[in-house]
Amino acid sequence: MGTRIRVVVAKPGLDGHDRGAKVVARALRDAGMEVIYTGLHQTAEQIVETAIQEDADAVGLSVLSGAHMTLFPRVVELLRERGAGDMVVFGGGIIPEADIPELERLGVAKVFTPGATTQAIVEWVRSNVATSQPA
Repeated sequence: MGTRIRVVVAKPGLDGHDRGAKVVARALRDAGMEVIYTGLHQTAEQIVETAIQEDADAVGLSVLSGAHMTLFPRVVELLRERGAGDMVVFGGGIIPEADIPELERLGVAKVFTPGATTQAIVEWVRSNVATSQPA
């Protein structure tokens, strides 16, 4: 039996709108992935702790607050510090196109902007996230 992709979906920071994150979490789950949704108001440290505890293959971040240039790179940096730098970090939200190349340079694998379909997100995760095989 193949190992299912495990994705932590998180809402870092003070942003209180999680409908989009829940829609994406449900779409990934419906596509056969294992999804751990952390809920609102998570710190980067809490998100990374959850991802490591859950042995996730990827972390999906949703940021609408404008703090993406701080929060996304912080999660990537903490994962690297914890030896989990191979975990794929992707995200979405209200993110200006101009910020996307810098986020990618800092280690965010993919940024989805408003209007991205859940189908596009599911297909991207399937194509770009390898499952961690049992040792």
